[in-house]
Amino acid sequence: MSNFLEEKEEKSLASYAVKSKFSKGRKNKESFSGKRLCFQRDRDRIIHSKAFRRLDQKTQVFTAGKGDHFRTRLTHTLEVSQISRDLANQLKLNENLCEAIALAHDLGHPPFGHAGEETLNEIMQKFNKNFEHNQQSKLVVEKLEKTHPDFDGLNLTIEVLEGLMKHQTAWDQEGIKFEKAAHLEAQVVNLADEIAYSNHDIDDGLRSGIINLKQLRKLNLWIDSENLVIKKFGEGLDEDVLISRTISQLMSLMIENLIKNTKNNLKINKIKTLENVRDFQGVLVEFNKEMAKKIKELRVFLYQNFYLHPEINNINEKGKNMIKKIFNYYYNNFEKLPKNFSKDKNKEETIKNYIAGMTDRFLKKEYANIKI
Repeated sequence: MSNFLEEKEEKSLASYAVKSKFSKGRKNKESFSGKRLCFQRDRDRIIHSKAFRRLDQKTQVFTAGKGDHFRTRLTHTLEVSQISRDLANQLKLNENLCEAIALAHDLGHPPFGHAGEETLNEIMQKFNKNFEHNQQSKLVVEKLEKTHPDFDGLNLTIEVLEGLMKHQTAWDQEGIKFEKAAHLEAQVVNLADEIAYSNHDIDDGLRSGIINLKQLRKLNLWIDSENLVIKKFGEGLDEDVLISRTISQLMSLMIENLIKNTKNNLKINKIKTLENVRDFQGVLVEFNKEMAKKIKELRVFLYQNFYLHPEINNINEKGKNMIKKIFNYYYNNFEKLPKNFSKDKNKEETIKNYIAGMTDRFLKKEYANIKI
């Protein structure tokens, strides 16, 4: 069966795509029946992991449980996965690899989103260490998940691990230079992440009332998108429908621009093989300059008017305070950590891993139970 699927990949994927047949394999050798491709196995292992299920109760922007229609870290992950597959399909890249990376890219995210990440990093720096959720995602799939008698972690392929370590957006590892460029599938997930949060954060911001249409109508990308919607459907749309169609159009503009510009980059730089991709100094999957400028304008707007809004800040500050107090409590009462939790040789590493794996709900419950 796998031979048939590998042959299908060979015929349908571009010459510079990552092929399952030529995967670098896994750190721990396993024998397989051959009914699934290696990256399909990775995807399935990720979906069935406990860390993946916990994403349902972790903050995206609003804490989990804030409202039925706000994104959680899980729904964000699913949106990134869907966009990644769409992009991979259009660019003739490996959809299964893109999907696996997308589904795993936030497994290491702590409760309370980026505020939680900043707090754990601040704490770990006191021990001359750091906390970065991409590194934590890799730790989750390589060590912290316990699903097999012969090894720790999920034993994912080298290509998926590379995608996690080289995940870069405006929020993640921005500006870091890697010795070898990431494969195109990893680059696709990077941009799918940016497309997803740029659009769903507008939706959540409008839904919450923190931002409004009047503000958005000053942004070039919103103006372009809304004009196209009005041209297609006419004036006088119900406001909720107008918002939904405009966000959908905005996402389409970003995706179409990314595909067109990436294809142009591949052609101009004569990218024919995976080795060409890895040797290229820079990023091949990217928006053109005009679109990048418009997206930056949108991102700055969201940062100033949504992410830093007092309502969001108040939520984040409460989360930060709980994380700090719980860390200090267990550092001084290490023996009270759950006995079944995997202990690292360093006390601070164990506590960091414990807190990073918590959901928003569990963090609040833990905070109340230990009566700090």
